[in-house]
Amino acid sequence: MCGIVGVLLADHKAQASAEICEALGILQHRGQDAAGIITCGEKGRLYQCKGNGMVRDIFSADKLRGLCGYMGVSHVRYPTAGSSSTSEAQPFYVNSPYGISLAHNGNLTNAGELREFLDTVAHRHINTDSDSELLLNMLADNLQRTGKIRIDEDDLFTAIQTLYTQVRGGYACVAMLAGFGLIAFRDPNGIRPCVYGKRATPTGTDYMVASESVCLSSLEYDSMVDLAPGEAIIITKAGTFSRRQLVSPARPFTPCIFEYVYFARPDSIIDGVSVYKARLAMGEALAHEVVRKMGPDSDIDVVIPVPDTSRVAAMQTAHVLNKPFREGLMKNRYIGRTFIMPGQSLRTKSVRRKLNPMHLEFAGKNVLLVDDSIVRGTTSREIVQMARDAGATKVYFASCAPPVRFPNVYGIDMPSTKELVAHGRSEDEVAALIGADRMIYLSLPDLEESVRKFNPALREFDTSVFTGCYITGDITKDYLHELEASRSDSAKSERQASNEQELGLHNQYHDV
Repeated sequence: MCGIVGVLLADHKAQASAEICEALGILQHRGQDAAGIITCGEKGRLYQCKGNGMVRDIFSADKLRGLCGYMGVSHVRYPTAGSSSTSEAQPFYVNSPYGISLAHNGNLTNAGELREFLDTVAHRHINTDSDSELLLNMLADNLQRTGKIRIDEDDLFTAIQTLYTQVRGGYACVAMLAGFGLIAFRDPNGIRPCVYGKRATPTGTDYMVASESVCLSSLEYDSMVDLAPGEAIIITKAGTFSRRQLVSPARPFTPCIFEYVYFARPDSIIDGVSVYKARLAMGEALAHEVVRKMGPDSDIDVVIPVPDTSRVAAMQTAHVLNKPFREGLMKNRYIGRTFIMPGQSLRTKSVRRKLNPMHLEFAGKNVLLVDDSIVRGTTSREIVQMARDAGATKVYFASCAPPVRFPNVYGIDMPSTKELVAHGRSEDEVAALIGADRMIYLSLPDLEESVRKFNPALREFDTSVFTGCYITGDITKDYLHELEASRSDSAKSERQASNEQELGLHNQYHDV
């Protein structure tokens, strides 16, 4: 999962880089592996800074001052396809045609086919293993075919419409044409989120595009609108705004439900649904599931969230169960999210460094731990053991999501199937594996209803990690086998070792 931001300011003498950097910081939860910004200034001149690490470490005040220009695109990443090399930090850039920069959140499921086309037909060089570079070059090739010295909005919409017929998967993209403006588009099923808004200023209207609405609201943008599935928008440097639906007939609208469970910030609104309200509803439904499984007179003494994502749901679970809600696990906020950390050993060590139990909340008590989901079980196993070490009599574990049993192919870096703790196991077997006295999962219908109740228009969701059903209809056993081979921790370690010295072309950031 990644985060994207695009900004176009009405005042062409202003500098967008500081605001873009602030927006990236707001989206830091979506990726801590790498970040990048490309801006555009006078005469279409492009400026770039990107590298591995956190936003605050990459973009110093001096580097931001060097990113001139009134518009730009940017990205925070953890890798879903390719490697962790600095060369794969986004945005990507191609100089021909027209100077295009692109940032992409998601994953393309026909990357091999696209790579072959770009090599043998389009004759475009691909420098990395990133599918984002493939997407950029496919768009560039479509624009190249216009044969025009200068293009207009109709040319861009036509190129994106052709792109929709060529690429498959889940994706949300923001792109910039040097000296022209910003473009944003969303996959035909609306799997990955994308929202845009505007801000009135004395010199005109500023525009922002981002993965989550919290970026826009925090920076005083309003009139926020989610891109529809298969929709594209174009904002020119003159401030002209155009939007067009480019996929017909419409495909099923299936936003990724994991956004509401885990990835998005609770103060975001995605496709008309408050993430905070959805998590409250998950917590209420989870409480009812606890009652169904353990009876109305269970021996639970206290409900404790696994910080931070599950806090909202756990609070509502405790309220419905009429049990005390306590903050029993103190979090070091300067350590990254373990789910998106590379390497099993690093994840295991990080759990103990990140969380510290409050012994007085565990000693002699039957504890219900509530987490947003369980993926590998690494964090859950360590937390259950910490609870026991702190004196808990019994440890029950509840998940606001159903068992994660299948890999994700649309932009979430789920591990290989054999690394998923729930794959091929019952609830009791998962409980035994993580050391809990009981394991309780929220059912898939209850999870879907927790989101749908706030926007009935959302009839379907991408729930492939729970069901193994992939909405794009192109996922074969061979594809999943290749995906699992590339996503295992051992494969990632090999790629990391081979890419440590690799640098990207035109990279302006070097750590010294």
